[in-house]
Amino acid sequence: MSTKQPPRDFADSAAVPGTPPRTGASDPHADTMARGRVAAVIPVFRAGFLVQALQSVMRQTRPPDEVIVVDDGSPDRAEIAAAVARFGNRVTLVEQANLGAAAARNRGMTATNAEFIALLDADDEWFPAFLEEQLAALTAHPHVDLIYCDGLITGQTGLAGQRFMQSCPSVGPVTLESLLAQRCTVLLSGVVMRRRAAMDVGGFDLAIRRGQDFDLWLRMAHHGSQMDFTRQPLVLRRVHDSNLSGSAIDEQERPLHVLEKAVGTMPLSPQQLDIAQERIRHLRSTLAREHGKEYLRQGDFSKARQEFMRARQGGFSWKLSAALLGLRIAPHLMRRLYLRRAASLMSHLTPVRHSL
Repeated sequence: MSTKQPPRDFADSAAVPGTPPRTGASDPHADTMARGRVAAVIPVFRAGFLVQALQSVMRQTRPPDEVIVVDDGSPDRAEIAAAVARFGNRVTLVEQANLGAAAARNRGMTATNAEFIALLDADDEWFPAFLEEQLAALTAHPHVDLIYCDGLITGQTGLAGQRFMQSCPSVGPVTLESLLAQRCTVLLSGVVMRRRAAMDVGGFDLAIRRGQDFDLWLRMAHHGSQMDFTRQPLVLRRVHDSNLSGSAIDEQERPLHVLEKAVGTMPLSPQQLDIAQERIRHLRSTLAREHGKEYLRQGDFSKARQEFMRARQGGFSWKLSAALLGLRIAPHLMRRLYLRRAASLMSHLTPVRHSL
């Protein structure tokens, strides 16, 4: 744990389809019936790894009280139905038009009155102790509304075999400030949260197609939700061709757009605004660098130079200076060297498998 104790072992939206209504006075009887219950919510668009995800849910040492799969207008609808049918009445299938992952997760949250929501992407898996460990932490710390864990990365990526927190660390208490600075990064499939806390801020934002989870954590923290994490790796995060957030360009654009929204819509304190703006400057610089690489790959040397110059505004970098020099005196050689290095890196990407 990170807020009150050291980590264990390691440290009006109701009118919008798929969006949970903001809560007001609740039914005490319903709240009592829901207390302690946990629902696993799994949005799915492609069926490829759904069976493995569901099998990991069924292997939990503390089984979920409900399992809700939301088919988000999938072209694999028949395969998804068949995968869910393998588990009988232990899994509820909800189908909707393709509205995006945010709407699918919201739909899952509105399909239950469980006290806790455990989020799982359909291409990830939970290790058997995931729910038991996360629920124990939440029930032992009733002031905490959301807890997340570390995970192991697998698949076609240079990060395969590493822990998620090796490349996306969580350091210190999880606060709005640490989230804005991305000192704490939440692994979505490692989240168990109090349903009320997410509903109180309107759930996931349907207007955000990528990064809607980061946006929700920011709004929850701003609303007063307390969050925590454990360094225990309890999730298998799978990277593959169909779910690659892509390129490094996408990896910068997602948080950048969310932070720009936060600055424009959230009443931040002067300190919080400074933190967000500094992070935005960093992401813009990194994004320009990645755009420069892409233009270099395409052989558009003029645009590559423009992007590398923009990236250098974020601070001195000898690599950027060398790239700009190379583009000025020998652009074609620079491109050949870059392509050769990129091909060498790709040739070393081999899937890493973990056993649950």
